Amino acid sequence: MLSIFLLGFCAYALAGPLQQPLTDFPSRQLHGRFLHITDFHPDRLYKQGTSIDRSCHRGKGPSGYFGAEGTDCDAPLSLIDETFRWIEDNLKDEIDFVIWTGDSARHDNDERLPRTADEILDLNTYLSQKWVSMFSENRASSIAKLSVPVIPTFGNNDIMPHNIFDEGPNKWTKRFSEIWNAFIPEDQRHTFVLGGWFTTEVVPGRLAVISLNTMYFFDSNSAVDGCKAKSEPGYEHMEWLRAQLKILRSRNMKAILMGHVPPAHSSEKQNWDETCWQKYALWVHQYRDVVVGTLYGHMNIDHFFMQDSHEVGIAASADEQMSINSKSDYLESLRSQWSSLPSPPAGFFEELDSELEAGGVFDTTVKKGKKEKKKEKKKQKFLDKIGGPWAERYSVSLVSPSLVPNYFPSLRVVDYNISGVEVTNQPVSWYEAHTASDLDSTSLDTPEASEDPVEIEKKKKKGKKGKKPDFKVPDGPSSTAPPGPAYSNQPFTFLGYTQYYANITRIQEEIDENQTEDPRLNFEVEYTTNDDVYQMKDLTVRSFFQLAGRIADEDAQPDTSSTADWFAKKKKPMNMIWRAFLRRAFVGYEDIDHLD
Repeated sequence: MLSIFLLGFCAYALAGPLQQPLTDFPSRQLHGRFLHITDFHPDRLYKQGTSIDRSCHRGKGPSGYFGAEGTDCDAPLSLIDETFRWIEDNLKDEIDFVIWTGDSARHDNDERLPRTADEILDLNTYLSQKWVSMFSENRASSIAKLSVPVIPTFGNNDIMPHNIFDEGPNKWTKRFSEIWNAFIPEDQRHTFVLGGWFTTEVVPGRLAVISLNTMYFFDSNSAVDGCKAKSEPGYEHMEWLRAQLKILRSRNMKAILMGHVPPAHSSEKQNWDETCWQKYALWVHQYRDVVVGTLYGHMNIDHFFMQDSHEVGIAASADEQMSINSKSDYLESLRSQWSSLPSPPAGFFEELDSELEAGGVFDTTVKKGKKEKKKEKKKQKFLDKIGGPWAERYSVSLVSPSLVPNYFPSLRVVDYNISGVEVTNQPVSWYEAHTASDLDSTSLDTPEASEDPVEIEKKKKKGKKGKKPDFKVPDGPSSTAPPGPAYSNQPFTFLGYTQYYANITRIQEEIDENQTEDPRLNFEVEYTTNDDVYQMKDLTVRSFFQLAGRIADEDAQPDTSSTADWFAKKKKPMNMIWRAFLRRAFVGYEDIDHLD
């Protein structure tokens, strides 16, 4: 059968040359940072002073000018408008691209005022025009040409009924191809209409962002059935993703993966169909020389989790709605996972960093005395468990909290390494970048036949045949390839992020006290990843591995006491890193003492 990918290519070939190639962004200076913002949930029906029990639509209640923090009410347009004003005033000229991970319409949570398809499309158009207005080179022109790439994706509330997304082409892929016309490269639009996914080169010839349609992986989407059967759109999507990553590898490019619903996979929460998760985890592992990082939204809480390429078959809940307590249970399940991570020998990472920073190779095979041999054996055993000195057994997913004030409105700015990266403006379409042999080699009906090297190694150690995936997996990196940017600090490696939030409780108090007629919203820094608590020198997988271990450690403390005032004093020892992680998950809004 012809896959969606091949159909898209055939449609492209028949259509002839395109006027706007994939990399047709104006030449610009890179700043080494990008914006990740998610879950706007704008609500035109929101009214200040209404009841939070009635979706902030009617009745009398405490809903504020910029929203009803800590509730299920959606975002007033005042919050949306002021957020864009703040971005334009403070970030517009300092970011290289925007990751916008969906849910750009209100929830269907008011039985008296049900959503309509036209309303969903209207709200998405409203937000799209905000981005176009901010980044359009010529605001007077009817044709939008953006100075900064904006990459959107479908959220589970951007469709109707929510969660239910049929196989494409469908009315949503067709209408959003028009709404997102300024964001989807023209030579990707055929593919987008067919499946709702696309690729954008944010740094031409060097770095691409792949927008995943996670609705086809989402376990709550009853219109589809996972990623195993070739007839399923999830299968086609995974094969398309594999082909994209293979092409990017052949071009020596790197990729950021983004989507709405994250691939949470713990004892308390499993968002994706298991067949989709298994393929995704292996794809990311096998293309670890290509994938820089993965970014998601949907869950409204600030956290990260680690994919283990050894992990299979975890049974978990797929319920869509999560209460405060169930979210804290989910975070506790992550902590429990992290407590089982391999423990390094004392001082191991410091010694490893010293070796690597000095330009040497961490070698545990050098002949040493009996005592030293015993220590080196422990080190080697640990390295074998984590996939070598770069912890390549694992990958990391970052989940940003929402703008909608379920807690406090939030957005994130990620710093990434641009050392030695030059931006050129040499438009190259997807098709022109590949030869006929390239296209033949990425045929989705003839996937690569190599087996996962991690699985091979596990079988060798077990001395027997282990469980083999029921699908073929891609080739991994070349044996001579250096670690990818997710593992070793190099061009495009994520270096850190700054989490911003708006304390709209305090802002509302100021509005009430001063009777402000034209209130302004201000985002302030909540935390940075290199602060005294997280102490992350970069966002490589090994840095997250170390942070996860510190969060799981029952007695871990920050190296400084400057953050002690954040937390209540306790008589028994506690892990202050865990408490910081928990507090930050809820954007500083929730009293975490009762959650502990």
